[in-house]
Amino acid sequence: MAIAENHGARIHWQEQGSGTPVLLVMGHRYSSAMWYPLIPALAEHHRVIWFDNRGTGGSDTTPKVTVQDFAGDALAVMDAAGVARAHIFGVSMGGVIVQETAIEQPGRVISLIVGCSGVLSADKPRAPAIVRLLYYLPPWALQVLLRPRRRGDHGYGSAAPADAVAKDQAMLAKDVSTTRGVLAQAKAMAGYQTTKEAVAALTMPSLVLHGDEDATVPFVWGEELAQILPNSRFVKISGAGHNFIVADTPTTTKAVLEFLAEADRTEAAAAT
Repeated sequence: MAIAENHGARIHWQEQGSGTPVLLVMGHRYSSAMWYPLIPALAEHHRVIWFDNRGTGGSDTTPKVTVQDFAGDALAVMDAAGVARAHIFGVSMGGVIVQETAIEQPGRVISLIVGCSGVLSADKPRAPAIVRLLYYLPPWALQVLLRPRRRGDHGYGSAAPADAVAKDQAMLAKDVSTTRGVLAQAKAMAGYQTTKEAVAALTMPSLVLHGDEDATVPFVWGEELAQILPNSRFVKISGAGHNFIVADTPTTTKAVLEFLAEADRTEAAAAT
């Protein structure tokens, strides 16, 4: 098991494939195992590296953590993998983490891919503290409270194939996280803010993806992020909710691979 360390925290990571490196950063509550829909296709063309955020999978749980710590974990994984520069791709909370990583170390980022996320500036609402108390409930009780009442509520969207949703639900049932770690993640997100000016200073090629049925992170937040990033393109995933990767894996895969190929060509041209 490959382990990176960041200020005493042990971060579990894995890799597959060869080519220009792509670092994957998962969102809130879930381990990096939930990148399963994209890893095989990405690894056909790239060296794909993924890691468990603190509190999930094989990584340590720390009682306190910040988004800056998560960004440090991402960089520590790159260091452990011997990667000086990489494409970095984050979804949801992971989208915030990769933005912070690029703000702190822009020279280490070939390109930036952000899915179902936004710019967490001071004007953006956050989940109230009382909501975070739900994480103290037993897992079965939390599942009952969060159980979808209608198809559009479960995070996938109206276009999601039933078999893909069933497979994802089975994967989620096996996913590993700790209550303490998930709560620490939620507190980190609640306490974090950046500025639109800081994000606007990120000049590397950028891709923003967002489902137009996302009920967790407003679609307009994705549109705003793409408008703020100076060298970006925006891809709307029609009929997709927050989990756009499962809702429309082919469209997501195609958009990401085409963007990475173009970013690699730009990088190669700049080096000559």
